[in-house]
Amino acid sequence: MDTDLPADTVAISGGMVRGRCSETIRTFLGVPYANPPRRFELPEARTPWQGVLDATDPGPSAPHRIRSFPAIDVEPLVGTGSDGSDGDYLRLNIWAPREAENAPVMVWVHGGGFVVGSKDAAISDGSAFAESGVICIAINYRMGIDGFLPVPGAPTNLGLRDILFALRWVQDNVAAFGGDPSNVTLFGESAGAMAIADLITSPMATGLFRRAIVQSGHGAMVRDIGVAQRLVKILAAKLKVTPDVEGFRAVSHDAAADAIDALSKPNAIDLRDADGFEPVFGISRFIPVYGDDVLPVKPVDALRQGAGAEIDLLIGTNADEMNLYFVPTGVRSKLPGLMAWWLLSRSLPKSRKALKAYGLGKKGKRAGEAFTEATTDLVFRFPARQFAEAHQGNTWMYEMEWQSPACDGGLGACHGIEMPFVFDTLHTVTGPRGLAGEDPPKALARRVHELWAGFGRDGTLPWPEWNGEKLVYQLEAGKAIVEPTMPAAAFLPH
Repeated sequence: MDTDLPADTVAISGGMVRGRCSETIRTFLGVPYANPPRRFELPEARTPWQGVLDATDPGPSAPHRIRSFPAIDVEPLVGTGSDGSDGDYLRLNIWAPREAENAPVMVWVHGGGFVVGSKDAAISDGSAFAESGVICIAINYRMGIDGFLPVPGAPTNLGLRDILFALRWVQDNVAAFGGDPSNVTLFGESAGAMAIADLITSPMATGLFRRAIVQSGHGAMVRDIGVAQRLVKILAAKLKVTPDVEGFRAVSHDAAADAIDALSKPNAIDLRDADGFEPVFGISRFIPVYGDDVLPVKPVDALRQGAGAEIDLLIGTNADEMNLYFVPTGVRSKLPGLMAWWLLSRSLPKSRKALKAYGLGKKGKRAGEAFTEATTDLVFRFPARQFAEAHQGNTWMYEMEWQSPACDGGLGACHGIEMPFVFDTLHTVTGPRGLAGEDPPKALARRVHELWAGFGRDGTLPWPEWNGEKLVYQLEAGKAIVEPTMPAAAFLPH
């Protein structure tokens, strides 16, 4: 760090940036890590600017549309959306200790099903990490059609390539903020965690990060490029464009959002593979593909071959993941048995047997309850444990079991509930429509946050590694346990 500059002004590769400075932390918002993206082209280095760039405003987000959601305020989780009118969104936010010197670095990749989300979601404010001596960086990346549709004539996995580009920017620039580029931890949730799990295995990510935290994610949500081409053709027909890069460049962001909404319906498209599996269970149509230079092979297969063994991995899930989708919407309480079977059959062979294994047909067990519990394990919990098992390096597993009292006590340890504990930002999701209810435990947030910050500092955790006894650390209870075998294990590919 140049000591001749004011504490809130830093020289980086593109020029000078000025942020805000408090007594303990420095904050730089909306720092560009690349030029405004040209649609369906690789990210490019930022053209240098003259003067000092104001880094007190976060700037735009990648184009995405936020859908209405019952009972829960989702804006703190995913941000406010963007119509794409300002295309200069390949930016990042930085929270750094004021006197940082060779500080550990943690880079956050937001979730949102690869179609929504933002670095600026209130729940992922990195101030607490800076207070804990860690430089926290949150990034935007391309999503949806622009980021994860393998359009003929365009590079594949552009969203992943944006993340890789941002990580290279961190390597080149974080020392200017007092960070140690050799001590970078990549962490994210949901789609962000899926992206990280994939990049652990990517030959293009070698040397860009030392550790990874995968929250409610794993490496199984990828598609063969050939299967994903079905989506290209259907979208092109719906949008009345040619199924190639020239056709999709003509699609407005608003029209793209309309098409994404239309394709979210359960019967809109069949994306099952040759074995009858749909790896995302309909949650998103847009996911990374394998078979290119970013992901040459399926991530779990790559792990088994030793890819990413040098990366220390913390991976985990929440006990009631799918409650987020099925409790506020009434699916858990009202779904009929026949509809539960039909919905699951769109993604899983032997879906009827799977539902029976989770209690469908038993007295006192609602079909929606069996469906919710089955999909929690099939979509998140069991694949995460498969990923941990395949990883050849140091691996730790956690489970978030704290029960949110939201939705009349029904929300439980739902998808996303660990985030305000990780970032120590419970205030953003507290209240009548808050994800964490009216009075969440602040002491637990401080404890969970410190676990994450400690792992980012030096890779240590207070429980034994997964490799061996297959121990899972319960965050609320503060103890490691051996879990019973999940019924889902009999129904998913191995």
